Amino acid sequence: MTPVMAGSPQSAGTASSFSWTTIAWVAALLVVCYGPLLSGLVAQWNYDADMGHGFFVPVIAGYIAWQKRAVIADKPAKPNWWGLAIILWAGLQLWVATLGAEIFLQRTSFVISLIGAVLLLGGSEYLRIFGFPLFLLFFMIPIPAIIYNQITFPLQLIASSAAENAIGMLQIPVIREGNVLELAEQKLNVVEACSGIRSLLTLTFLSLVYGYFLEKRTWLRVVLFFATIPIAIIANAGRVTLTGVIANFKPELAEGLFHEAQGWVIFMVALVILIALHQGIVGVLRLTNPKVAETKTV
Repeated sequence: MTPVMAGSPQSAGTASSFSWTTIAWVAALLVVCYGPLLSGLVAQWNYDADMGHGFFVPVIAGYIAWQKRAVIADKPAKPNWWGLAIILWAGLQLWVATLGAEIFLQRTSFVISLIGAVLLLGGSEYLRIFGFPLFLLFFMIPIPAIIYNQITFPLQLIASSAAENAIGMLQIPVIREGNVLELAEQKLNVVEACSGIRSLLTLTFLSLVYGYFLEKRTWLRVVLFFATIPIAIIANAGRVTLTGVIANFKPELAEGLFHEAQGWVIFMVALVILIALHQGIVGVLRLTNPKVAETKTV
């Protein structure tokens, strides 16, 4: 049957089930309104190396949402009119952002529309159930350029400074000027792509997914999420250091395919460090309190 809105005569003591026809109509309207915007977003995932993880975000969020079907099987939908208000807000945000050519607000309005649609069709309980996969969808949207630039340059300086100290400890002559490392055989410029922002964005997303599937304690999920920041910074500094050492002996290996492969290896190392940190904390908890030290089983 068609969902009955909260506040209507039928909603006082009864609830309705989802109507797939209604869901299909809402989905079609979202595609019509956001189709060109989503097409441009997917295109950016393809050419922007920092957003390569964007392809996986909706897939993983959709999988998590699909797993929730058993949870909502015995929970009738209790549609809420506040969802319509959220959808209208998202529409207004899209209109204003389009007039101002603000692409970030345009894209986030799509996720806000989805949140409003869930609340409108299912109610607050459904929104709570699907809250996490809906939140994950924000990770498929590139951060605004003004924020991106404020983050990347300090990361460039941190990576270049750490690399200078590490390379110097290896008795390799190096001079740093800002984010530029001057070696005997080559000058290395730690550009935005080497700032570590790519690893940071992807690692934070993976930490949330990893924590969801393998950890049930909220506080530990939060710890893992924030731990990605120093892990990504340290891993990237290690990558720049390794590049500097290699460039000192074989400058041609400091760029090209080998350099790209090196980035993937360092990222996997960072991911392993994150997993090791989690297992280390769990191990300590098991020693101190075996009853509470349990990881979430899939």
